[in-house]
Amino acid sequence: MPWINMPRIEGKSSRQAHADLPENTYERELGKEGFYGPATQMYHRHPPTAWLNIEGSMRPRAFDTRELSTSVQSPSQASLLFRNISVQVRFVRLDDDMDHLFRNADGDELIFVHEGQGELFCDYGHLVFSEGDYLMFPRGTVWRLNVEKPVSLLLIEATNDSYRLPEKGLVSNQAIFDPAILDVPALDEAFFAQQNDVDWKIVVKRRNQLTTITYPFNPLDAVGWHGTLMPVRINWRSIRPLMSHRYHVPPSAHSTFVSSRFVVCTFVPRPFETDPAVLNVPFFHSNDDYDELIFYHYGKFFSRDHIHPGMMTLHPSGIPHGPHPKALKNAAANCGKEIKEVAVMIDTRESLDVAEAAQAVEWTEYVNSWK
Repeated sequence: MPWINMPRIEGKSSRQAHADLPENTYERELGKEGFYGPATQMYHRHPPTAWLNIEGSMRPRAFDTRELSTSVQSPSQASLLFRNISVQVRFVRLDDDMDHLFRNADGDELIFVHEGQGELFCDYGHLVFSEGDYLMFPRGTVWRLNVEKPVSLLLIEATNDSYRLPEKGLVSNQAIFDPAILDVPALDEAFFAQQNDVDWKIVVKRRNQLTTITYPFNPLDAVGWHGTLMPVRINWRSIRPLMSHRYHVPPSAHSTFVSSRFVVCTFVPRPFETDPAVLNVPFFHSNDDYDELIFYHYGKFFSRDHIHPGMMTLHPSGIPHGPHPKALKNAAANCGKEIKEVAVMIDTRESLDVAEAAQAVEWTEYVNSWK
């Protein structure tokens, strides 16, 4: 069914979104389907985040994963932070090698390596990983990690779903990153060297319950494979973001992996917009169709105050949000400079439930940081 589409302009307005704002106004975007559907730019006398107080469940929230200091032996033991019917988000700390194998039968898995380095062994072979890597496992992949430096990982499950690459439209399939840059596990010497005939356990997660299967040999005993289904690795440093010096592109332009009901975006270093008539900070928007969850990995986050690497913010659907006052104040001075930050954003169609482990590390004053 087509959208109702009849563009109108009322009152004082810009004819180009995110540019040439009427004097002494603040722009807020109202849209459908995140940033993919019809949208209207509203121009206000006051910032939409200039609230005195918020009471209720829709307040913006922040969490500090650095306080989740407990190391575990398996992803199955990791702290569940956020979930809905389509996604589960955990934070994992591993100080030592996994002494068993893990298989998720509930959906594809995506790991983002926040700290550390080590080796991945899985059905498909062997792969070295380090800080800043994404590792994507198709549903049912058996895997384990060897730890060279203690690792902390963001683990994102696409529950009953699969990860795909985003549509790139006008800019070609090689934009943002060429699929040829994706790395795949190899059946190399390290993989064959770990095969043995001693007892090995596979912990399988299905419907959020765990089953342990014991074999009298290492189940990672493949001698070859061929096909189009496989784990992949990409580091944020291989991502080449879409940019415009005369237009602030929406977060959807930074999509890295997508599923049916949520999208994973990666914000990486890039130049600020240089046109003085253009917004070079994120525009205020009402976030009406998606919850927005962001993990802050590296750098100084220009649009947020009092946020440091390892923290997460949650902006629920239905309440406007945007840059902090300090970011707005410094916007004009940003021209010609570079944004030096890395963050992972998860936009979900269904509202996220906040688990007890996340509530225990919440910074409750985040809602007041726009004052």
